Amino acid sequence: MPDSVFAAIRASLHHLALASPDPAGLADFYGRALGLRVEAAAPGLIGRAKGRTLIFQPGAPKTLAFAAYAVEDLSDLAALRERAATAKVALEASPSPLFGPEAVCLRDPDGNCFVFGLPAAHEAAAVHDGAAAREARLQHVVFASRDAQRLADFYQAVLGFALSDVVVDEAGGVRTSFLRCSAEHHSLAVFQAAENRLDHHCYEAGEWGLIRDWGDHMAGHHIPLVWGPGRHGPGDNLFMFVHDTDGNWVEISAELEIVEPDRAVGSWPHEERTLNSWGQGLLRS
Repeated sequence: MPDSVFAAIRASLHHLALASPDPAGLADFYGRALGLRVEAAAPGLIGRAKGRTLIFQPGAPKTLAFAAYAVEDLSDLAALRERAATAKVALEASPSPLFGPEAVCLRDPDGNCFVFGLPAAHEAAAVHDGAAAREARLQHVVFASRDAQRLADFYQAVLGFALSDVVVDEAGGVRTSFLRCSAEHHSLAVFQAAENRLDHHCYEAGEWGLIRDWGDHMAGHHIPLVWGPGRHGPGDNLFMFVHDTDGNWVEISAELEIVEPDRAVGSWPHEERTLNSWGQGLLRS
């Protein structure tokens, strides 16, 4: 297991494309819940606010069309292409309208689509007002998988992520892997489950007091909390969750761990306290 703070790719989660049988209805929810300003963009809609961008397009509910990570420079893309070629992973045309033509697109062994690129000039100039006074940066996405270890290996060997922490069961099997592409504890995670699916996506508010403010904001829109507030073990972050209108889990987080250069990979037991040291842990695997 790698124990360096440095990942082979330097990136951050830039935008997500959510599929829905009702893209307009889902966009309306995120307009209210996350303060996104929504506009038309074929084949669906784009919602923007400070630090967060979502694309809504037609498709099956609770499905991620793709996850898009912004890299630091073109050298990250060149290295990614080389790793993909070595692993004989096919590249696809980028589906993202927000990245430039040099973007790299590929799928993990479960078929989840990832795009890595640099924001296009028109995207850099886009106005991201929305709920600007309420910070929450799109920060990570989590998948469930019938073969989570296979995905975790792929994310490290091909995508270039580094491993921060694992959750293990009593037999020593890895149930969850938390992976990073920057000094933040994780920007991607995968856990063992009975089916392959999108589990949740998360927005980093930065400070604990903003969790309170986001809770009040959700209450003002009659959006109930479904889990939290609480504190995760891996990542040490404070959190709360809501459901969107399609049933996707949406997390607001604060004070996610910044990984130090000498930090080794951590190991946590598969139990409720690992998921929430404050109380109930929802074991969805």
